[in-house]
Amino acid sequence: MRFQLSPEQRQFAATLHELLGGADTAAAARAWAAGEHDRGLKLWRALADVGVFALLVDEDHGGLGAGPADLVLACEALGYHAVPGPVAESAAVAPALLTGHRLTSLAEGDLVATVVAPPEVPLALDADIAGVVLDLTGAHLTGAGAAPVRSIDPPRRLFRVPGAAGRSSGTAFDRGVLAVAAQLLGAGQWLLDTSVAYAKQRHQYGRAIGEYQAVKHLLADVVTRLELARPLLYGAAVAGETFARDVSAAKVLAGDAAYLAARTALQVHGAIGYTAEHDLGLRLTKVRALAGAWGTASFHRARVLR
Repeated sequence: MRFQLSPEQRQFAATLHELLGGADTAAAARAWAAGEHDRGLKLWRALADVGVFALLVDEDHGGLGAGPADLVLACEALGYHAVPGPVAESAAVAPALLTGHRLTSLAEGDLVATVVAPPEVPLALDADIAGVVLDLTGAHLTGAGAAPVRSIDPPRRLFRVPGAAGRSSGTAFDRGVLAVAAQLLGAGQWLLDTSVAYAKQRHQYGRAIGEYQAVKHLLADVVTRLELARPLLYGAAVAGETFARDVSAAKVLAGDAAYLAARTALQVHGAIGYTAEHDLGLRLTKVRALAGAWGTASFHRARVLR
């Protein structure tokens, strides 16, 4: 199968990167982690205005009726810029579970949705501010009294919500996996781009560190892993009967590539990469958290094997 992004899809991706590149998403993510949501919700509204949350909503409910490939484009950009909030749950999963006016509100950006589906998704992201908490049967749960759980990634504010029915199969689950895999690929690409830029400007012994073969090889390995994951991700987006298998394979490869990008970025940046003030930290913890979100690597490897 040959697959190529259309000019309209490329323009959509460029629009998202332009929007998010000027939005100071790092500040929004830090504020979100502190429980201050105004900046993040303003960003959420801007994303809704360009159609991010309407992609998988049918046209009868004010959506765009787009496909999974468009979702991948959007989530890759959201992962690249570390956008906070339950974006995968709202943009990818909820459209398969909601109906009626709630679906219209989701498309318009007026409704923030989150999802819990144990055992693969045992905790609900941002259940305290979500307008609706769902499980994969489509049941509406109550976020009132949800117990917060400490997250390795502070902007990913997790809550334990009782009463959810688990189900690790079906369209809604697979779209969630696909969206998280795309976020991982986007985060990995940001880590690579930032590391390359830093390697060009950081000098030791009178030379930019990017001129040393050891650093070049580290970065080249990341390029290779990301470029191998990307076609698998888009291949999963356009898959038919093998969609479930292919999104699991994409999640594994995207997670491995992003994790290598994170480790390499930390090596290239050195001590500054460990500081809380550097934006590198937002992606390091994001990658670590997303690698296990919507199913661990071992779960998805076993799924591919089956």
